[in-house]
Amino acid sequence: MNKTLVITGGSRGIGAETAKLAARHGYAVCVGYRSEAAAADGVVAEIRNAGGSAMAVQVDVSKEEDVIRLFETAAQNLGPIAGLVNNAAIIAHHSRVEDISHARLQHIFAVNAIGPFLCSREAVRRMSTSRGGAGGVIVNVSSSSAQMGSPNEYVDYAATKGALETLTFGLSKEVARDGIRVNGVRPGHIYTDMHASGGEPGRVERLKGTIPMGRGGQPQEVAEAIVWLLSDKASFVTGGFINVNGGK
Repeated sequence: MNKTLVITGGSRGIGAETAKLAARHGYAVCVGYRSEAAAADGVVAEIRNAGGSAMAVQVDVSKEEDVIRLFETAAQNLGPIAGLVNNAAIIAHHSRVEDISHARLQHIFAVNAIGPFLCSREAVRRMSTSRGGAGGVIVNVSSSSAQMGSPNEYVDYAATKGALETLTFGLSKEVARDGIRVNGVRPGHIYTDMHASGGEPGRVERLKGTIPMGRGGQPQEVAEAIVWLLSDKASFVTGGFINVNGGK
């Protein structure tokens, strides 16, 4: 029987690389995506062409009905849920706090903070041994910004990642005896398309001189940390974070 992994934001960047690597480690992968259907289908095709099992499901993680449908579809088509990677997140253009609109705050918190809560809830309901599940793993993709605050750029985004980290710590203790481990990764400056969403596609190049290792990171490097946390090699690890930030 397949062990099914649900990945949100799985059509590009860190999510896509995690999906492909997890499939190589034996997971059937449900690639959740918001709008980039062609990219999500491409990830699924690559996994299937390599002999793996995968499907793509459109989901807006800020909508409860979408999240429930995501998990129901994944379980029905791929098998019991064994893992979740909360990766979906958004940013907006650089802004100081005094210039951030109420609408922007509502949208970013709905996707980046409420979304992972909803997804984690549905995963726990299916994986918890106290509810008849077989246990499982949740990995939350945070950001170094949760610790640094991203002043003058994305304080709102950083705050949502702070909320995600609190979820990680609290939930890990809540479900530890239900057979579920909950951990996170903190990517630093990684070469992904997300920076273009903030109006600066070359942001990593601008900031790489501030990184002790002198370079930006690649999505594959973050994926390796995520898949390790998903694996039995991390069987005694819960409530923890791996920094993937080049030492910054």
